[in-house]
Amino acid sequence: MLKRYCMENINLSRVLIDNDNPSICCNDDLCKKCKLCQKTCHNDMGVFGFYDLEKTGGHAVCINCGQCIQACPFNAIRAVSDIERVENALDDPSKIVVFNTAPAVRVAIGDAFGYEKGTFLEGKLVSSIKALGANYVLDVSCGADLTIMEEASELISRLEKKSSNFPMFTSCCPAWVKMAEIFYPEFINNLSSAKSPIAMQGTIVKTYFASKLGLDPKNIVNVTVAPCVAKKAEAKREELNASGACSPDVDIVITTVELQELIKKRNIDFNNLSDEAFDSIFGEGSSSGLIFGNTGGVMEACLRTAYYLINGQNMDDSKLIETEKIRGIENTKLMEVDLGKYKIKVAAVSKMAEVKKLLEEIKNGTIKVDFVEVMACDGGCANGGGQPKFKRPEALVTRQNRNAGLYLKDTKPKVRYCHENPNIIRLYDEFLGSPLSEKAHELLHTHFKDKSSMLGCDDNEKNS
Repeated sequence: MLKRYCMENINLSRVLIDNDNPSICCNDDLCKKCKLCQKTCHNDMGVFGFYDLEKTGGHAVCINCGQCIQACPFNAIRAVSDIERVENALDDPSKIVVFNTAPAVRVAIGDAFGYEKGTFLEGKLVSSIKALGANYVLDVSCGADLTIMEEASELISRLEKKSSNFPMFTSCCPAWVKMAEIFYPEFINNLSSAKSPIAMQGTIVKTYFASKLGLDPKNIVNVTVAPCVAKKAEAKREELNASGACSPDVDIVITTVELQELIKKRNIDFNNLSDEAFDSIFGEGSSSGLIFGNTGGVMEACLRTAYYLINGQNMDDSKLIETEKIRGIENTKLMEVDLGKYKIKVAAVSKMAEVKKLLEEIKNGTIKVDFVEVMACDGGCANGGGQPKFKRPEALVTRQNRNAGLYLKDTKPKVRYCHENPNIIRLYDEFLGSPLSEKAHELLHTHFKDKSSMLGCDDNEKNS
């Protein structure tokens, strides 16, 4: 097990946040020294108290999840604000502002406008962003569909080649990726090389999308609205910028809360807006891409497409129902799946402390799995650090409602499967060729780095 340092021996009144943290900041004037942020970071996320401040030179080890924001009852800890950057782009007539909205945003945006928690408000979300002055509004569910095409193909490739890099882990969650890089570098090669939906979409916006519309990528300001503050840090990873544009593939990330603040600041009457649809070319995604916002959603979407790629046909109703056993807001879910040629054991785990338990079981050989979906936040992205806060007594019902709000759209979808999304089919036909092609690898895949040196310990201490 990782060496655990007693919280009592660390002389801090809150979690330590470095000044250059791209995701999280703190106003100490508002801090009441309640230490709820410390307890959350320690008990739920497994970070605070699991490294030695003396060895890090007093620097924080942070995975940028933002759960300290959710825990702080006094709003002392907040997401780093990028509202001004967005406004500057919107007010600059020389810029083409493209907004991309992640799935979980649409079940939380209404919290600030009197709607019941978990209400699905995709149409109003799109119309509110257009009212802000965005030139284009796109659906990150498309990016999720693209991620699944690459990730499912990668899973099959590893199975066919009998790769030693099992279990394969999803890499959509940047907080999980950072946790692996710092605390579990021995699993880096097990991570899927597929970029996250937001990162993939950023690259496609500044290449294929720009080309189709005759836009100069240099003039595009690509803004993503996410439930996750770790996406702010992810956007700054240089290895994710594959478009060749002079700016990052994802220029700005704002949270659901920041979008709520921006809508109010610009005096947009959210409640009276009519529903509008996403723009075309890389617009609406499948319902499989949409359920990415829930724990288990990435796994379910990937299994659906992997089955199709192996068997040349979609799952029948009985198999679809079988894969739905991975649903629910429980932190750890395990199941066996029959993909035809392959029978595999899979897991979906959320809340980083539970992830660490599973990793230790995998390392110790007490549990064997082939494919693992990881989400740092409890219940998945729908409860990310950038989502509207809820009171502790409301926690269970809020998580359940957000979860149900996304799954509701999977009951009668326009397009259920990632591989049947017309936008994705056209993208491969006209631009990428096929999943795992040379061009797909160049634009849609990435690599990860051993960052355990951030702990300031030698190799013998990393996991002692």
